[in-house]
Amino acid sequence: MQELGTRQTRHEAYCFEEIKKEVIHYPSLKTVLMVEELIEKRGEFKNKRQLWVALPKSIMYQTLIMILAYLEHSGKIIIDRDGSILWIWNPKLANKVLRNGTRKL
Repeated sequence: MQELGTRQTRHEAYCFEEIKKEVIHYPSLKTVLMVEELIEKRGEFKNKRQLWVALPKSIMYQTLIMILAYLEHSGKIIIDRDGSILWIWNPKLANKVLRNGTRKL
């Protein structure tokens, strides 16, 4: 298993690894980007079903679950305990940190 980030728990990493084992078909990049762009544009969804219905193109629910697991694993979204989906990725801040580096403690 890969190194865990500061925002990721062992449970989240385990869930992502388990989902990857069960997948027969992986979503295309076009489908991943479609879901990612919609979440980024709206910023928040009350639940997975609300997101699924709002997609401009229909996809299988299992495909959506795989994409959400990937986006959560990569630190772009958080799925709250009540099931709400929140966009948290901040590319401007990430670029600033990459340019300037982090200070040593």
